[in-house]
Amino acid sequence: MRALNLIAILAKHGHSSEYRKYPLFHAPVLNRSIIVKHRLRANERDVFNDERRGATKVILPIDIADLRSGARSFFVGQRGYLDVLREVLGGSDESNTHDRALLEMIDSLPSLDPFLMRERFKQMGFHAARCYFELSDADTTRMFLFVEQEVAPLIGMTYGSVDTRRHSLTAKLAEKIMANASDSEMEPLRIGMGMESSDFAEGIFCWKGFIYYKWSMADLLPKVRPLLSQFAAIKPSGPITDEERAYIIAARARLAEAIAGACETVRVTLKIYDDAYRDLTRNGQPKAFREFLLTAPRLFHELGERLGAIQHIVSFWGFRFPVGGRKTIDTDELIDLLADFELSLGATTDRADSGGSWAA
Repeated sequence: MRALNLIAILAKHGHSSEYRKYPLFHAPVLNRSIIVKHRLRANERDVFNDERRGATKVILPIDIADLRSGARSFFVGQRGYLDVLREVLGGSDESNTHDRALLEMIDSLPSLDPFLMRERFKQMGFHAARCYFELSDADTTRMFLFVEQEVAPLIGMTYGSVDTRRHSLTAKLAEKIMANASDSEMEPLRIGMGMESSDFAEGIFCWKGFIYYKWSMADLLPKVRPLLSQFAAIKPSGPITDEERAYIIAARARLAEAIAGACETVRVTLKIYDDAYRDLTRNGQPKAFREFLLTAPRLFHELGERLGAIQHIVSFWGFRFPVGGRKTIDTDELIDLLADFELSLGATTDRADSGGSWAA
């Protein structure tokens, strides 16, 4: 997820007691913002003191009821950042400490994946209402069939493959998981899992997280393979020096290796989930799956970072080179693009290692 639409969350959940008790930010203006992960354009990099290529952008609409009326915006960590926060939030630096720390923590994340974000919040001691960590409506709709397929073995274990209730129960359980429900209709599952109510609610959220990551990986893999082929085939137009050519060749090789490594890390991590779930559905042993769900969030960081980086590369490459369009790019832009992708995957080495005189 590349955007956190706090305006939509306010509209949907602003009436709830949990939202009012545990808002994300202390400053109301930030709880009416849209936060996005943004790839910096060349003219935007001047607002930073470092060489970053991506940033977290906070958009503050003038009228949240009419987004066409315009907005102010700023980047987390931009030059003069503290002055910007004083202007936007009012108050003193001390009174804005919480919101500043929260913005900087969000900026440190590779994506706005709700499961990764919630786990990092817990690690940093931030507490916010659960509604901030829901999947978007679009993702919920797209992955619903996948969730049904994932929970079908659990329903089948109970009712058998010929029970006429199986399909309706599968759909109902999928709906409950997607809604983070832990109500009375889920009691048989909670009791069968031997979990306390508080643990069960957390377990359902974690289960949805792993289904989400598994779905994301299944969605990404068919796009990664042709992407690697395009990396290898693309050639920049216009003049190119020997040093630039050497960097491009080396960077493409590093990226191919890093993407393959990230995919393998995700596969191995998801197998831990698959093995625990299989022990439940095939052997009727809930203990391993229960214990897995209660310790699962520690794995969200690994999955979220790897998948976030791959998603960034796949989505931006698709944006820059749409299907059916000409794949033309000049040397400077290709080098810039490869460097951005390397940073995303943590695969960057100094460009000077390839014979150049500038650092990534």
